[in-house]
Amino acid sequence: MIELRKPYVLFVGDVAKPLHAKTGFGIRDWARDACLGQFRLSDQAADLGLPDVDVATAVRQGAGSLVVAVAPVGGQIPAAWHAALMAAARGGLDIVSGMHTRLADVPGLADAAKAAGARLIDVRVPPQDIKAATGRKRTGKRVLTVGTDCALGKKYTALALTRALRDAGADVDFRATGQTGIIIAGAGIPMDAVVSDFIAGAAEALSPDAAEEHWDVIEGQGAIHHPAFAGVTLGIIHGSQPDVLVLCHEPGRTHFHSMTGFPLRSLTEVAETCLAAARVTNPAARLGAVSLNTAQLDDAACAEALARASEEMGVPAFDPMRTSMDRAVASILGRPHD
Repeated sequence: MIELRKPYVLFVGDVAKPLHAKTGFGIRDWARDACLGQFRLSDQAADLGLPDVDVATAVRQGAGSLVVAVAPVGGQIPAAWHAALMAAARGGLDIVSGMHTRLADVPGLADAAKAAGARLIDVRVPPQDIKAATGRKRTGKRVLTVGTDCALGKKYTALALTRALRDAGADVDFRATGQTGIIIAGAGIPMDAVVSDFIAGAAEALSPDAAEEHWDVIEGQGAIHHPAFAGVTLGIIHGSQPDVLVLCHEPGRTHFHSMTGFPLRSLTEVAETCLAAARVTNPAARLGAVSLNTAQLDDAACAEALARASEEMGVPAFDPMRTSMDRAVASILGRPHD
């Protein structure tokens, strides 16, 4: 468990692309009451729709933590951010980061935080005692979100499904596998920071034996056909031993994010590949639903996209931020849903 001091100031820095600020948007959408404001280094930086504050204002208004709210490719903390992080530490704010760069590696930051009684909290640090996967079938039930690409809704889908399953009377837990989910949930394992030989073992540890009717909803990472990030996807699938997969997609996206030379595969191909991988450790794995990110579509186009995906895949389709999830929940639980 990670105990973070609230409220948060979400540090966007100079990151302009909204997709690279997905950590900030995720915290804003799923822990809004904990957010005091955003700290941007320029007007061109991504706007989370929160009040703009600087360090002095944040401290005066009672902020507890400065959360690095971006996830650019590579996960490095650039030198241009150092002064802002130093100011936050000197102001007594805890600094929370999900970047690959360790906060203590920023020159002078650890000393400044210690002098002010502040903490440096690196979320993207996995446990030290992860073991290799065993493949042993565990008790309990599991849902895993998988996707046609990165950054299109796997975390939002998992969080929304957890809430919907709980509303339907299920005993359920959300299992975070990335820095944003860990900050929201207060626990989890950052799978992309785990040594590759132990990713499946980490997924086993994340979702241990449970009561037979207990459901773990596991946040997926990467994409099974992604040229760079398929490895983490495969390890999570094998270690999670999912009973049900939920396939996530953004209509209109034709190529992998930031990799325009690589077109996305069809829903059918992605589902078949993910199911084949899932059945290595759980032969009974099945597709339960399709989750679409239709934020860029009007109501009519949204309805059409959902109907088309449902017909193509033979399971209910939904948008976790926009439409009813009742049929999808029934499908996941193995109940009638037509």
